[in-house]
This record gives sequence, C-alpha cells and structure tokens, in this order.
Amino acid sequence: MTRVGDFPLLPFLLHSLILLALTALTQIGGLAWLISLGFRRIGRIGRLGAFGALYLAGLMLAQQVAPQFGRVPLQCGTDGALQMQSWFYCATARNYVTPELAQTAEDLAQHMGAAYPGTITLVLDGNFPFLDGFPLLPHLSHADGRKLDLALYYMDAQGNYLAGVTRSPLGYFAFEDGPHQCPPAALTLRWDLAWLQPLMRNARPEPERMRAALNWLARDARVEKIFIEPHLRESLNLSSEKFRFQGCRAARHDDHLHFQI
Repeated sequence: MTRVGDFPLLPFLLHSLILLALTALTQIGGLAWLISLGFRRIGRIGRLGAFGALYLAGLMLAQQVAPQFGRVPLQCGTDGALQMQSWFYCATARNYVTPELAQTAEDLAQHMGAAYPGTITLVLDGNFPFLDGFPLLPHLSHADGRKLDLALYYMDAQGNYLAGVTRSPLGYFAFEDGPHQCPPAALTLRWDLAWLQPLMRNARPEPERMRAALNWLARDARVEKIFIEPHLRESLNLSSEKFRFQGCRAARHDDHLHFQI
C-alpha cells in the first residue's frame, strides 16, 4: 500500500518551498540547499550538515565575488561607530551595498561619533550581494545596492541615550505613534502590528541625534532620497526636499530610516 508520504510529488513540493524560501531570504541559501540534495547517501542529518557547510562557503565566497557586481559587504563586527544591528543581516547576506553607499554610511557614523561621542549608528537591511533587480523581501526597493536602512537612535524614559540599542530585536516593527492619512487596504506592506507593540522595549527616539543624522544626510550631495514617516519628520522639524513619504503601500518608516544614493 502506498503511503501519502511516499508520493514523490510531496517531497518535490516541500523541497521547492524550502528552496524558494531560502532564496527569498538570503539569495544564496536556495542554491546551497539544491546542491545539498545531491548528498543522498549520508542521510537527512548529513544533508543538513552539508547544507550548513555549503551555505557558510557561499557566504564567504559572496564577499570575494560581490565586488564584481559592484557591491561590498558592510562589516559585521561589534566595534566602531557603524555596526550591524544584528548578526541576522550578515548571516542572511543582506549587508551588501555599493562602495559609495558604504562610504556614505561610514561618514555619517563618523560624524555622529564625533558630534556625540559614544554614538553608534546601527545598520539594518542593505541589499543582497548579486544581481540588480533581485528583490530583497519584504522591501519594494533594495534591489540595486544603493539603498540602506538605519535604526533609529533611542533614549530611555529619563532621556539618556541608549547606545547600540533598538526597541525591537531586529530594529524593525517598533512603530512610533503619529497621525497618517493612509486608508485601510488589503494588499499593502504597511503593517501596523498593533498586537506586537506592547512587547517592544520601552524607549523613545532621541531627537537630538535623530535630527543631526537626518540633517547630515539631507546635506550630503551623495544622498538622493530619505524615506521617513511625515509625522516623525514634523516632530523633528526637518525641512528638505530629500525627505519623502514612501507611500501607503510600502512599509512604515517610523521604526527605521531609509536613505539611498
């Protein structure tokens, strides 16, 4: 008697879903998974180990090959004025940008560190290492190496700056309250996630550093656009044609900053 689990279509669909998910999340993970399927004789545990080794090799190879595609990795260490907010962005190869954008981010961090000693500028999603036009989900852009997200600068209830700290584990989805004019919509990336907000760290954007960083970006000739939610821009008293509203279909930008060159 043929069991449902023995039907060959089901494993094919499962591996296809895993391949697609890994490709969407990391770009290189799908290929590593596909190659690991060739290691059939070593069992499932062995194939998982092979996948891990192949994926790690892919991450290291990406650092060497990405410059051929006009991109470089932002460093993943825990020292310096510019740091990745989480290991997640490096482990999923989402920390790649053009050399010019990497230099712009480093210049911003150095400026903030000089103006406000001890300030750490935290990087979130950048881009994948290869191929213009390859989507970095769930973003609508981030497909050419020229876009970068930064975490907000935060302070505690007493007004003390929280160095290297964000309200959420990955720097996203801890939204700041404020008015907007976006109507409810079914097909949108503008998630409010009201159920999640009480779980976020109790902290507020630190206005002095926020204003200084955003004004520096607005003055820099390399920077083309800065996406920020209108209510946050107004509360910080920011004025520049580079500050844009990303639209009601895109993700909210009062939990992070987006700039592009």
